[in-house]
Amino acid sequence: MTHPYTAERKSAGTLKTVKSALIAALLGGAVLGAPSVQAQIGLPELPPVEAELRGVPQSALDMRMSFAPLVKQTAPAVVSVQSERKVRDNAMMSFGGGWMRRGVPRERMERSLGSGVIVRSSGVIVTNAHVVQGAENLTIQLSDRREYKAKLIASDDKLDIAVLQMEPTGEALPFLAIKGDRDLEVGDLVLAIGNPFGVGQTVTSGIISAKGRTTVSDFSSFIQTDAAINPGNSGGALVDMRGQLVGVNTAILSKGGGSNGVGLAIPAELVSRAVQSALSDGVIQRPWLGARTQAVSSEMADAMGLDRPRGAIIGEVYPDGPADKSGLTKGDVILAIGGTDVNDDSGIAFKMATLAPGSRADVTVWTGGREVTKRLNIALPQENPPRDEIFVSDDSPFAGITAVNMSPKLAEEIGFDPFVMGVVITDISRRSPATRRFRRGDIMLSINDEPIENTDDMADIIEGAVDRNLWSVEVDRAGRIRQGTIRY
Repeated sequence: MTHPYTAERKSAGTLKTVKSALIAALLGGAVLGAPSVQAQIGLPELPPVEAELRGVPQSALDMRMSFAPLVKQTAPAVVSVQSERKVRDNAMMSFGGGWMRRGVPRERMERSLGSGVIVRSSGVIVTNAHVVQGAENLTIQLSDRREYKAKLIASDDKLDIAVLQMEPTGEALPFLAIKGDRDLEVGDLVLAIGNPFGVGQTVTSGIISAKGRTTVSDFSSFIQTDAAINPGNSGGALVDMRGQLVGVNTAILSKGGGSNGVGLAIPAELVSRAVQSALSDGVIQRPWLGARTQAVSSEMADAMGLDRPRGAIIGEVYPDGPADKSGLTKGDVILAIGGTDVNDDSGIAFKMATLAPGSRADVTVWTGGREVTKRLNIALPQENPPRDEIFVSDDSPFAGITAVNMSPKLAEEIGFDPFVMGVVITDISRRSPATRRFRRGDIMLSINDEPIENTDDMADIIEGAVDRNLWSVEVDRAGRIRQGTIRY
């Protein structure tokens, strides 16, 4: 009878040689004068180090190996995160077949569940920002069902990372070491540990399906896995076969909301930097490049002499920003930052977020038909000029406007284009005179033909206007200049 793992009958001599090679490999030795095990069974040769770390199962015994020891090692560091937030419900009543508001809105506490990972024995936890968004109370439940209160240290909605601190427990808690994903490869086995649907801690297995997925978010470069990830897994751990944290599960791609085998995790490289920044600065700081870029197309690659479409071409450089000070110019193609290949804005934003302010990194650039390496000083976006926020409250068509002097730092905070400069409307009060005429994001260029350079100019022009009934206005709205006259 043919053995189920044997494609064809081997000769006795061949089987004996393979058996000897397998025994020697298991004992850490080698058969002198005999080919390697890989060569014996028709597999490609592996470098010695890689052979120790990764290998295809060679026998039925290998196939029966269990993840249980790994789960016992890692699962205690994965926790359930319960958040409570106040929400308002409008009191409604039925009237004539329809519905209408009645009375004062009622407040109630809304609870949601997610997952988190302990990354310090002192009780520092990393999770997703959307898990704790708006939370007034945070409760952490360990895998053994003990519960503790926690507080939010820092959160970044764009990176979807939040760092929490559990109340002191008087004991060293189990935690996962954060591993950089430099040697993580597509095909590596991983476990996803979390609390899907609130049913309790759950472990699923899979492989790394892809790395560097940047089309899902503007500020990340996700790890893709086919390990089952479902609602409630957000903030849970993605661990490798050594029990190290390689990613924090954050999202799934699914039309129906269930797991379709396309799960996404924030890479450990970014998680590590976010935790360090939160603990040292109280905020998650994100350095910036100071350049507007776009992916290189096939046509661009041919025109510039690149061997294939790769890198991100610079379309604009912010004056005195990090890129400008490093000698990067419009038309340069950024191929890599700090040894990591980049191919679009998201990849650059991700890599910059993993670097510490004040450090330096090599930037590989394609310029003038050749590769050049330049040094980039890693810096945070600056608030220059100062925001000098104003609120217009006098009797004018501008009443209700909140305006600021835009800067790269402020733009990052409120989600504006960091290249926008000038006086920008950031908010408009409801039911104010300005609501019918202006929009959030409008750049105020002039009022009554007087140019506006800063918020002080805007306040002085409005306050000093003689004719309060007729106003000429010029604004930049989404790149289009709009001029008009307002009768008030």
